[in-house]
Amino acid sequence: MTVHFIGAGPGAPDLITLRGRDLIAASPVCLYAGSLIPQGLLAHCPPDARIVNTAPLSLEAIIAEISAAHAAGLDVARLHSGDLSVWSAMGEQVRALRDLGIPYTVTPGVPAFAAAAATLGAELTLPELTQSVILTRISGRASAMPPGESLENFARTGAVLAVHLSIHALPRIIAELTPHYGADCPIAIVWRASWPDEEVMRATLGTVDLAAAAAMERTALILVGRSLGAAAFGTSRLYAADYDRRYRPLGTHPRFPE
Repeated sequence: MTVHFIGAGPGAPDLITLRGRDLIAASPVCLYAGSLIPQGLLAHCPPDARIVNTAPLSLEAIIAEISAAHAAGLDVARLHSGDLSVWSAMGEQVRALRDLGIPYTVTPGVPAFAAAAATLGAELTLPELTQSVILTRISGRASAMPPGESLENFARTGAVLAVHLSIHALPRIIAELTPHYGADCPIAIVWRASWPDEEVMRATLGTVDLAAAAAMERTALILVGRSLGAAAFGTSRLYAADYDRRYRPLGTHPRFPE
């Protein structure tokens, strides 16, 4: 018996890996975060699978469900939205499983910031403009931010910021970022990226419609950075005709001879 933690992606049912889909189809038990997982993904479950919405359950109740499946020798597909490496609450579940000696695997998923960037048709890291993306959030009831991980500290880097779970604090975010990025810096807010009812707002830090943004719920993602919609940026050397690389050696003495 194995518990398969699966990143279910940002929302669209077909934005799941083939491995994740196949693990769902092979698991007699499926635990899913019902507040964020699209119902379409549950269509991959076996016809007689035990399907449990964990949204109303405590950690202890979730571990009890897994323990019961373990006792019965039944594999579990544990679905979380986005990717499991950030804000998934997988860590505390894995800790409990280790204590109980229950085996598990982890299958990555498409993260929300990647889905939002795809919606915007944007590459977030553009040559000579931005080369780093910081995934962050502000303090909330579920988890406080460590002292050094402040928006102000991150803003000093000039990197693209992907601010999760923080739409309710947009006025504060704008106030803290504007001194570092400037009022003309692009901002994009993507609500429910990849879902059928997806909404997008593009503006600058100085022109954001706060009233319209206030209507968006907590799943909205805020992206701030100079690469959003930029046209003036350098060209990567990767595809330059005179760039000597392993798969395109140049000259009589290439850097990577065949």
